[in-house]
Amino acid sequence: MNKNLFKVAAFYKFTQLSSLSDLQGTIVQLLTKYKIKGTILLAHEGINGTVAGSLESIEKFIDFLKIQDLFQVKNFKTSYCEKAPFPRLKVKLKNEIVSIGTDLANPQKTLGTYIQPEEWNDLIVDDDVLVLDTRNIYEYSIGTFKDSIQPNTTNFREFPKWVEGLENSQIDKNKKIAMFCTGGIRCEKASSLMNAKGFNNIFHLQGGILNYFDKIDAEHSMWEGECFVFDDRVALNHNLEVGSYDMCHGCRMPITE
Repeated sequence: MNKNLFKVAAFYKFTQLSSLSDLQGTIVQLLTKYKIKGTILLAHEGINGTVAGSLESIEKFIDFLKIQDLFQVKNFKTSYCEKAPFPRLKVKLKNEIVSIGTDLANPQKTLGTYIQPEEWNDLIVDDDVLVLDTRNIYEYSIGTFKDSIQPNTTNFREFPKWVEGLENSQIDKNKKIAMFCTGGIRCEKASSLMNAKGFNNIFHLQGGILNYFDKIDAEHSMWEGECFVFDDRVALNHNLEVGSYDMCHGCRMPITE
């Protein structure tokens, strides 16, 4: 492994946190010391972030997360790149670590059923399964799973309204719904909300698209296109390498050459 590569870590954990300001200060101090940059969100419901640094520095950060009981191996995904994907470090205090805007979505109380990447293809080829991309429309536009639908949302906070529309359509709430997102965190909130509203067969891809790329060979993949990421890499291909998109500096949308 080239020691000059940047290691990118995307992670989250739903857990009850207190003394957020103290934790914020500790994290800023630690990451500044190890020259790690990126964005971390802290809320009373947990932690969510993507950061990048040297291979050694990210290992130091993992050690810290473990000591703080903030590390969850199933929700910690890594990739590598040659250029720093973040210009600065931001550690923010928020009301939610992924904003959906309703207390009905509580992953610590109720969730859908996790599906491992190795089982995902068999699930989504079933004609009776609704394959749901819970990401935003601009993410969906550059890549998604074959035959998936997207609720035409430009922000995740619009998802509850889409669910209301689904209920009003009188959909069978026993219908199987297989949902996915980039790293898994949005599906935790989305599946929790739908469970709370009485949908009984909600499945979500464990670790999201990034985990699928990591576990499934491209030749057996049902993914089409690239995966948008919220940093200067813009998008990743199936090999978790920087893809072919750039970011429009005017509209902040992914664009090709």
